[in-house]
Amino acid sequence: MNPGDLKIVTEDTGGQRLDKFLAVEYPEYSRSRFQAWIEQGCVTKDGSPFHDCSYKVKMGEGYQINPPPAVDAIPQPQDIELDVIYEDDDVLVINKAPGLVVHPAPGHHDETLVNALLAHCGDSLSGIGGVKRPGIVHRLDKDTSGLMVIAKNDWAHQHLSKQFEPKILETDKNRTLKRMYEGLVWGCPLAPKGVIETYLYRHPRNRQKMAVSTTDTGRFSRTHYKVEATRDFGTARKPVNVSWVLFTLDTGRTHQIRIHSQHAGFPILGDPLYGQRSSTALLKYCPESFGSFNRQALHARELQFIHPRSNEVMNFRAPAPTDFLELLNEVLDG
Repeated sequence: MNPGDLKIVTEDTGGQRLDKFLAVEYPEYSRSRFQAWIEQGCVTKDGSPFHDCSYKVKMGEGYQINPPPAVDAIPQPQDIELDVIYEDDDVLVINKAPGLVVHPAPGHHDETLVNALLAHCGDSLSGIGGVKRPGIVHRLDKDTSGLMVIAKNDWAHQHLSKQFEPKILETDKNRTLKRMYEGLVWGCPLAPKGVIETYLYRHPRNRQKMAVSTTDTGRFSRTHYKVEATRDFGTARKPVNVSWVLFTLDTGRTHQIRIHSQHAGFPILGDPLYGQRSSTALLKYCPESFGSFNRQALHARELQFIHPRSNEVMNFRAPAPTDFLELLNEVLDG
C-alpha cells in the first residue's frame, strides 16, 4: 500500500462493511488494523476523515488510506487466545488460527502470534530469531491455519532450525521432519499423486507475490501432493472440478504450496493472490459455505519433528477450523 491510495467500490464489492472492504482490498493488513485506522481518521471519503467502520460501502464511492507513520516498537505481551497442543520446558506446539499474523511486520505491529507468545511464555522464549521473532522457528501465512512448533529457549531453537532446513539431496530424505497440509483446489491434478519442483523468486512487479523462474535461478522448492477426493460440479462437456489434496513439503519457501498449486494448474480455493478466478467461480456451486469463506483453503494438519532434548520423535495432528470443514463437507458431499 502507498500512502494516499484510492480504492473505488465496484458493483462486486459494494454492500460490505467499510473495514471488511478495505481488508479484502489489502489482504496484507488485518481487519482490526483497518478498524483502528478508521477510528484514527486515517481513512478519508471525498477528502474528509470517515470514522464509521460498519458503514456499508456503495458502488462508485472512493476511499483513501493514509496509514500513520510506522513505529519500530518492541513487541509487547497481549492476551490473545492460543490453541496449545503440547508444551514442555523446550517447545510449544500450537494450532494457529486463520487470520493471525506470525510476527510483527509493516501493517501488523501488534495482535500477532509473537504478542500472544510473549503473554503465554514470558521471557522464556528463544531470542535467536531477534527481538521481533522470539521463539519463531518457521512460519505460516496469515490466513493459513495449523500446526507450528515454537522454541522456548536457544538450545531448542538451534536444534529445531537444523531440522527445518530444506530437503534437497537424496540423502536428506531420511530426516524425520514432516510437514503435511490439506487444501481444497480448483481443478483436478492430472495424476493422483506427484511432485512439483520449481525455482521461486520474489515477483518483480508485485512484491507481495512469489513467481516461478523459467531458469535455475531463485530458490529451489519441492512439494509432494496426493489427491484424496474430487467432485465434478459440471457436465460431461464442461467439467468443473474441485479436489481435496494433501501436500507434503521438502522445502518451506514463502507461499510454496500456493504458487506450486497455481503453477501446476490447480490453485488453492479462496487464495487472494494466486487463485482469484476460482474463488469467484465456486460461489455459484457452494454459496452457503464459500460465500463467507474469505481466505485460502489451506491447513497445516500434521507436524513431526525430533524433540531437541529427548531425541524422541514427536508427531502431532490438528483438525482444520470449522469454516474449512464446512466448506470441505459441502464440496465433497453437496
